[in-house]
Amino acid sequence: MGNVFAIAQKELKGYFQSPIAWVIVGVYALLFGYFFIAMLNYFVRLSMQMGMGMGPTSTNINQQLVRPLFMNASVLILFVGPIITMRTYAEEKRSGTMELLLTSPVTDVQIILGKFLGALALYAAMLAVTLVYLGILFIYGNPEWKPIVAGYVGLLLLGACFISVGLLISSLTKSQMVAAMATFGVFLLLWVIDWIGDFGGPTTQTILSSLSIVQHLDDFSKGVIDTKHLVYYLSFITFGLFLTAKSVDSERWRG
Repeated sequence: MGNVFAIAQKELKGYFQSPIAWVIVGVYALLFGYFFIAMLNYFVRLSMQMGMGMGPTSTNINQQLVRPLFMNASVLILFVGPIITMRTYAEEKRSGTMELLLTSPVTDVQIILGKFLGALALYAAMLAVTLVYLGILFIYGNPEWKPIVAGYVGLLLLGACFISVGLLISSLTKSQMVAAMATFGVFLLLWVIDWIGDFGGPTTQTILSSLSIVQHLDDFSKGVIDTKHLVYYLSFITFGLFLTAKSVDSERWRG
């Protein structure tokens, strides 16, 4: 595991030595903050309406503010995910260091896991910055902490799934731009795949809904950590990394 963590540290350091990490974290925090203010404004208006007897009979800060906040924030991974993963392998190929990497005294699995953990660490740092906004709720309100933890676990797993796909696509091309655009296209397809179910029968709708990567996030945003969602996400991540390993292995044979 020492080699894995060394590669992960190198990848993370590479992100922060360039403007990429700082821009990604800053933009993500800014957009998350916008969603937070919008949801907070909506919740305050609901509370005022309830106080005047014109709105709902009760309000719940977790269900009416935190849950939609997490679901809206999850959309951001569609845009930041490709930027995080586009350079992982494409840059190695472009700069000519791919051959050196493949002939180093580390296995393909160690390289893949190291790059995966490095990208995931950057994504986790993005999520960590947003804790400032949630901290405001605890200062001025009384939200339940367990649903918030579950929501962050869901966002982390969702991001890990997308990163595993991004690694695969980056390993297939030398161009970071091609990797980013292709990754975004695949992300979007995985996001909306269940929409096709509306034109099919109940069975088709059920199957596509089960395959939809975002449908499994909904329970996390409610504070429910279901085993079937964990199995789905972990299986997705494993399969993505497995395909990446096959892609890198084919690169070794071609080299």
